[in-house]
Amino acid sequence: MTTKFKIWADKNLQGDRVIWAVVFALSLISILVVYSSIGTLAYKRSSSTESYLLKHTMMVLLGLTAMWFAHKIDYRYYSKISRLALWVSVPLLIYTFTNGTSINDAARWITVPFFNTSFQPSDFASLALIINLASMLSKKQQSIEDIKESLIPILIWCGVICGLIALTNLSTAMLLFATCMLVMFIGRVPVKYLAMLVLVGLLAGAVAIKFGVRGETAKNRILSFVNGTELPFQAKHGRIAIATGGIFGKGPGNSDQRNILPHPYSDFIYAIVIEEYGMIGGVVVLILYLVLLHRGMKAAYNSERAFGGLLSAGLSFDLVCQAMVNMGVVVGLGPITGQPLPLISMGGTAMVFTGISVGIILSVSRGEQEENWGQQGESEEAKGSRNLEAKAA
Repeated sequence: MTTKFKIWADKNLQGDRVIWAVVFALSLISILVVYSSIGTLAYKRSSSTESYLLKHTMMVLLGLTAMWFAHKIDYRYYSKISRLALWVSVPLLIYTFTNGTSINDAARWITVPFFNTSFQPSDFASLALIINLASMLSKKQQSIEDIKESLIPILIWCGVICGLIALTNLSTAMLLFATCMLVMFIGRVPVKYLAMLVLVGLLAGAVAIKFGVRGETAKNRILSFVNGTELPFQAKHGRIAIATGGIFGKGPGNSDQRNILPHPYSDFIYAIVIEEYGMIGGVVVLILYLVLLHRGMKAAYNSERAFGGLLSAGLSFDLVCQAMVNMGVVVGLGPITGQPLPLISMGGTAMVFTGISVGIILSVSRGEQEENWGQQGESEEAKGSRNLEAKAA
């Protein structure tokens, strides 16, 4: 039985095995904690918790399926379609700003006809920008200091996509901008040109705060956090959940704050994790994300191609940075952002795009493992040929 599973895993779960294990662990935690925290939502909508559990489980499986398909595709193929994806994302982001569907008081979604499901274009645009940025930087390594040929297109795309996302989702735009800065730094872009990117980001952010739908909300949250005034309702009860969780927690399904927090299954799900599983559970989740970042950066370090390294580093940083922001908000290290906890929070298409991102990281690690294996096989074959030649002599 063990041998058969190993053969099946070697054939179907390729790439970094540690990343696979981390994703499976986070998916299991997601199903357990979401099931525990959706009681109030089910009651308000006159539905059963089991129906929401089934729906969420199906989305988790859909995300894992997307990850599996993405990891089977050669990561170099994504470079070819990234520019098209960027052009498609621009009208989607504009449509979201003008006609987006409001969920949880934020107009960040587009309702897909016939399927009756919501789609967040910022997830699609973020993934497209990171892939295209890695592609552009890898192709321009020999002329990276040529501002007209190399950097102007990069600055334009970063400014346009981050600015359009900021009109409806300022926190996501800031995280994406930070990821672009990291990818450009790794891609050997001179610091003076990174300063130009900062100026582009500040300009795009100012426009978004002035004309965006969430500008005033973002300013009020930041000022409230900096000034240390009265805690927002979510933050207050999130900290109560953490304080009452203790070291070992209250046990699965025994959270009290899940019935008080507005969105315990998404924005503040980490508070429910700590309340039910204690600081031990919170630290385990934190370590899992850090391991994911380490393995993603290791795949980037081992990559023989600039595109693979930049791609894995950018996607790993973007994913884990979002997780760190969510956990930091819950424990009181930052203002409320509305960022979900990737791979754990209940979500729809976000699960799919997260799965695709992890699948691409796995594709990078799979490609490098196969290349290294091939090189090793070639060297052993060459060594054997030399031994045969020596014996013949």
